[in-house]
Amino acid sequence: MNPGASSVPSPAQVSGPARSQHGVTLLYLIKQVELAIRSRLEAVTREVGLTVTQYTALTVLERRPGLTSAELARNSFVTAQSMSVVTAELEERLLVEREQDPAHQRRQLLSVTTSGHGLLERLRPDVSWIEEQMVSAISVKDADGLRQILEQCRFALGGGWPR
Repeated sequence: MNPGASSVPSPAQVSGPARSQHGVTLLYLIKQVELAIRSRLEAVTREVGLTVTQYTALTVLERRPGLTSAELARNSFVTAQSMSVVTAELEERLLVEREQDPAHQRRQLLSVTTSGHGLLERLRPDVSWIEEQMVSAISVKDADGLRQILEQCRFALGGGWPR
Protein backbone atom coordinates (compact mmCIF):
# COMPACT_ATOMS: atom_id res chain seq x y z
CA MET A 1 0.00 0.00 0.00
CA ASN A 2 1.24 3.48 -0.82
CA PRO A 3 1.76 5.30 2.52
CA GLY A 4 0.85 8.65 0.97
CA ALA A 5 -2.37 7.39 -0.60
CA SER A 6 -5.72 8.01 0.99
CA SER A 7 -7.52 4.98 2.39
CA VAL A 8 -10.82 6.45 1.22
CA PRO A 9 -11.82 5.11 -2.21
CA SER A 10 -12.71 7.50 -5.00
CA PRO A 11 -16.33 7.46 -6.23
CA ALA A 12 -15.23 5.52 -9.32
CA GLN A 13 -13.87 2.75 -7.08
CA VAL A 14 -17.10 2.32 -5.11
CA SER A 15 -18.69 -1.07 -5.48
CA GLY A 16 -19.98 -3.74 -3.16
CA PRO A 17 -22.14 -2.60 -0.23
CA ALA A 18 -22.12 1.08 -1.24
CA ARG A 19 -23.68 0.36 -4.64
CA SER A 20 -26.39 -2.22 -5.17
CA GLN A 21 -26.70 -4.45 -8.21
CA HIS A 22 -29.17 -1.88 -9.62
CA GLY A 23 -26.68 0.97 -9.36
CA VAL A 24 -28.47 2.83 -6.55
CA THR A 25 -25.97 4.12 -4.01
CA LEU A 26 -26.47 4.10 -0.26
CA LEU A 27 -26.11 7.89 -0.31
CA TYR A 28 -29.07 8.15 -2.66
CA LEU A 29 -31.20 5.83 -0.53
CA ILE A 30 -30.26 7.67 2.67
CA LYS A 31 -31.13 11.00 1.03
CA GLN A 32 -34.51 9.63 -0.06
CA VAL A 33 -35.23 8.51 3.51
CA GLU A 34 -34.10 11.89 4.85
CA LEU A 35 -36.40 13.75 2.45
CA ALA A 36 -39.36 11.53 3.36
CA ILE A 37 -38.71 12.10 7.06
CA ARG A 38 -38.31 15.84 6.58
CA SER A 39 -41.56 16.09 4.64
CA ARG A 40 -43.49 14.34 7.40
CA LEU A 41 -41.70 16.27 10.12
CA GLU A 42 -42.48 19.58 8.38
CA ALA A 43 -46.17 18.70 8.38
CA VAL A 44 -46.05 17.99 12.13
CA THR A 45 -44.02 21.04 13.13
CA ARG A 46 -45.97 23.38 10.85
CA GLU A 47 -49.10 22.68 12.93
CA VAL A 48 -47.45 24.39 15.92
CA GLY A 49 -45.74 27.13 13.92
CA LEU A 50 -42.22 25.68 14.00
CA THR A 51 -39.77 24.92 11.26
CA VAL A 52 -37.86 21.64 11.26
CA THR A 53 -34.70 23.58 12.10
CA GLN A 54 -36.39 25.20 15.11
CA TYR A 55 -37.67 21.81 16.23
CA THR A 56 -34.19 20.32 15.85
CA ALA A 57 -32.69 23.15 17.91
CA LEU A 58 -35.24 22.58 20.68
CA THR A 59 -34.58 18.84 20.79
CA VAL A 60 -30.81 19.39 20.89
CA LEU A 61 -31.19 21.86 23.77
CA GLU A 62 -33.53 19.46 25.53
CA ARG A 63 -30.78 16.82 25.49
CA ARG A 64 -27.92 19.26 26.08
CA PRO A 65 -29.03 22.39 27.94
CA GLY A 66 -26.52 25.20 28.31
CA LEU A 67 -25.07 25.29 24.81
CA THR A 68 -23.98 28.51 23.16
CA SER A 69 -25.63 29.47 19.89
CA ALA A 70 -22.51 28.38 17.96
CA GLU A 71 -22.47 24.99 19.72
CA LEU A 72 -26.18 24.59 19.05
CA ALA A 73 -25.58 25.37 15.36
CA ARG A 74 -22.95 22.63 15.09
CA ASN A 75 -25.25 20.12 16.81
CA SER A 76 -28.22 21.14 14.62
CA PHE A 77 -26.35 20.96 11.29
CA VAL A 78 -26.76 24.65 10.37
CA THR A 79 -24.44 27.65 10.20
CA ALA A 80 -23.93 29.94 13.18
CA GLN A 81 -25.62 32.74 11.23
CA SER A 82 -28.70 30.62 10.57
CA MET A 83 -28.85 29.54 14.20
CA SER A 84 -28.75 33.17 15.29
CA VAL A 85 -32.03 33.73 13.42
CA VAL A 86 -33.50 30.47 14.75
CA THR A 87 -32.69 31.24 18.38
CA ALA A 88 -34.03 34.80 18.08
CA GLU A 89 -37.35 33.39 16.82
CA LEU A 90 -37.45 30.77 19.58
CA GLU A 91 -36.65 33.41 22.21
CA GLU A 92 -39.39 35.67 20.85
CA ARG A 93 -41.86 32.80 21.29
CA LEU A 94 -40.48 32.18 24.81
CA LEU A 95 -39.45 28.63 23.90
CA VAL A 96 -35.78 29.15 24.78
CA GLU A 97 -33.96 31.53 27.08
CA ARG A 98 -30.41 32.77 27.45
CA GLU A 99 -28.40 33.18 30.59
CA GLN A 100 -24.91 34.43 31.11
CA ASP A 101 -22.30 31.74 31.69
CA PRO A 102 -21.05 32.33 35.25
CA ALA A 103 -17.59 31.04 34.29
CA HIS A 104 -17.28 33.15 31.11
CA GLN A 105 -19.18 36.42 31.27
CA ARG A 106 -19.26 36.88 27.48
CA ARG A 107 -20.85 33.47 26.78
CA GLN A 108 -24.62 33.22 26.58
CA LEU A 109 -26.02 29.77 27.34
CA LEU A 110 -29.30 28.59 25.86
CA SER A 111 -31.90 26.37 27.47
CA VAL A 112 -35.46 25.27 26.74
CA THR A 113 -38.15 27.05 28.76
CA THR A 114 -41.12 25.37 30.42
CA SER A 115 -43.21 26.40 27.39
CA GLY A 116 -40.61 24.89 25.07
CA HIS A 117 -40.65 21.60 26.99
CA GLY A 118 -44.45 21.60 26.80
CA LEU A 119 -44.38 22.09 23.04
CA LEU A 120 -41.88 19.25 22.62
CA GLU A 121 -44.09 16.97 24.72
CA ARG A 122 -47.03 17.88 22.51
CA LEU A 123 -45.06 16.95 19.38
CA ARG A 124 -43.48 13.78 20.76
CA PRO A 125 -46.32 11.36 19.82
CA ASP A 126 -46.42 12.56 16.20
CA VAL A 127 -42.64 12.48 15.86
CA SER A 128 -42.53 9.00 17.38
CA TRP A 129 -45.18 7.91 14.90
CA ILE A 130 -42.94 9.06 12.02
CA GLU A 131 -40.08 6.94 13.35
CA GLU A 132 -42.40 3.98 13.91
CA GLN A 133 -43.66 4.27 10.32
CA MET A 134 -40.11 4.42 9.02
CA VAL A 135 -39.16 1.11 10.68
CA SER A 136 -42.55 -0.59 10.40
CA ALA A 137 -41.40 -2.91 7.63
CA ILE A 138 -38.42 -4.23 9.60
CA SER A 139 -38.01 -6.14 12.85
CA VAL A 140 -37.12 -4.50 16.16
CA LYS A 141 -33.76 -6.27 15.96
CA ASP A 142 -33.15 -4.85 12.48
CA ALA A 143 -34.21 -1.36 13.65
CA ASP A 144 -31.70 -1.57 16.50
CA GLY A 145 -29.08 -2.77 14.02
CA LEU A 146 -29.92 0.10 11.68
CA ARG A 147 -29.42 2.59 14.52
CA GLN A 148 -26.01 1.09 15.31
CA ILE A 149 -24.97 1.08 11.66
CA LEU A 150 -26.02 4.71 11.18
CA GLU A 151 -24.09 5.73 14.31
CA GLN A 152 -21.02 3.92 12.94
CA CYS A 153 -21.45 5.69 9.58
CA ARG A 154 -21.73 9.06 11.33
CA PHE A 155 -18.58 8.30 13.31
CA ALA A 156 -16.71 7.16 10.17
CA LEU A 157 -17.54 10.48 8.50
CA GLY A 158 -16.16 12.46 11.43
CA GLY A 159 -19.47 13.19 13.13
CA GLY A 160 -18.43 11.58 16.40
CA TRP A 161 -20.57 9.64 18.80
CA PRO A 162 -23.80 11.17 20.13
CA ARG A 163 -23.39 13.38 23.14
